[in-house]
Amino acid sequence: MDKELVIVLDFGGQYNQLIARRVRECNVYCEVHPYTLSLDRIKEMNPKGIIFTGGPNSVYDPESPRYGKEIFELGIPILGICYGSQLMAYTLGGKVETAPVSEYGKTEVDIDQSSVLFGNIAEKTICWMSHTDYISGLPEGFRTVASTPVCPVAAMECPERKLYATQFHPEVMHTREGVKMLSNFVYKVCGCSGDWQMSSFVEDTVKQIRERVGSGRVLCALSGGVDSSVAAVLLSKAIGKQLTCVFVDQGLLRKNEGDEVEAVFGPNGPYDLNFIRVNCQDRFYQKLKGVTEPEKKRKIIGEEFIRVFEEEAKKIGAVDFLVQGTIYPDVIESGLGKSAVIKSHHNVGGLPDYVDFKEIIEPLRMLFKDEVRKAGLELGIPDYLVYRQPFPGPGLGIRIIGEVTAEKVRIVQEADAIYREEVAKAGLDKGLGQYFAALTNMRSVGVMGDERTYDYAIALRAVCTSDFMTAESAQLPWEVLGTVTSRIVNEVKGVNRVLYDCTGKPPATIEFE
Repeated sequence: MDKELVIVLDFGGQYNQLIARRVRECNVYCEVHPYTLSLDRIKEMNPKGIIFTGGPNSVYDPESPRYGKEIFELGIPILGICYGSQLMAYTLGGKVETAPVSEYGKTEVDIDQSSVLFGNIAEKTICWMSHTDYISGLPEGFRTVASTPVCPVAAMECPERKLYATQFHPEVMHTREGVKMLSNFVYKVCGCSGDWQMSSFVEDTVKQIRERVGSGRVLCALSGGVDSSVAAVLLSKAIGKQLTCVFVDQGLLRKNEGDEVEAVFGPNGPYDLNFIRVNCQDRFYQKLKGVTEPEKKRKIIGEEFIRVFEEEAKKIGAVDFLVQGTIYPDVIESGLGKSAVIKSHHNVGGLPDYVDFKEIIEPLRMLFKDEVRKAGLELGIPDYLVYRQPFPGPGLGIRIIGEVTAEKVRIVQEADAIYREEVAKAGLDKGLGQYFAALTNMRSVGVMGDERTYDYAIALRAVCTSDFMTAESAQLPWEVLGTVTSRIVNEVKGVNRVLYDCTGKPPATIEFE
């Protein structure tokens, strides 16, 4: 892209994509690359700024990820975050040690407002800390511009060299004024103008797809969720009838969802798409029989998806490309670069070794969920589709703890439908990032109709998030939870207990598996 660019160098932190997303919120295009990216390649990319991520290592460990001192001599503004700040200090002659007191969570930080990084930031502001090491000695030419009672260098700077560093994470939503800090960096330090717009992304991507596909035929994995729907309409805009959308009803969808997807994208829907629905519920249940390990379930579901697509492609004739609705959070949580793998995903880490297509096209791979929605609106997709509840690629397979069976699918489908209905009825659905019911593998004793029961427990989940990389548990009204609980235990056979998940992300993930 012919855009001004900020690059994020990934040193293993789980928030690296989130940093990129926050920079893009400032209308500045940002990409993530592994810390092994060569100095020559960085020079070729000519970024306006560089951001070092956090990471789990200690800089004084010989095995920890490093970057040579030369990067600081390029004259390109650099912001180090957490491990990135320690790496900057250590590489330039400062001192990093194990902190006497570790900090984790929301922390009040004293700010020096004279720093350009902290322009228009409160003198005391809440930031998210997550560290066991700290900077105990500044490199030459640096000064401290933020501190806490147990972290003397919560931020440092050397404005003459355009080098800045924060021990805390400005990118997470728990840092109250973090986006403002990143905006100060990209605009006041890097001199960006802000030319990243979703309209240009759609236009550029349509052109790129046309050039790449040429006269080839394309198969799109359409789930009916936000990501695959936007991908399908984007491809349709680019190549029209060269595209065939295959919707696999694998028996792991929400209640009535298969029919709803067909109503929108099928022959009677508003889009002129080649649409094929494949009903293969029993095939998936057989493959998942006896499997309890989450990663194994994901791999099985991912491989079967691909195999079904290959079979459908053979029926259609020669198909050159497979399209998937992979987005940035899928990529990072499957272990991009040097980051830890949180989970494999059937769009990324769950692919089998052999796939019978020339290429896989992932047009949304560089977008976050909110950016996907903006792209959808730009493409003219109706609001009710664009803002549909997110649904994971492996479907209910990862909302059922333990073995997946047709009976368990029925239970979670019915419980989830009741939950979604009552949340919408209470007018709470628009304010939630994601909410759903999951089936735990726990069975417990209950009493119904003067008789003893021994049935499953349903867990309800609701979170507030805009980026799906971090999230807070939603505080739903007790009366709504009470109504949902009463209906589920009375209307869903096999359930005698309902639980509510109060855990944020981190430390939990949004989905259960």
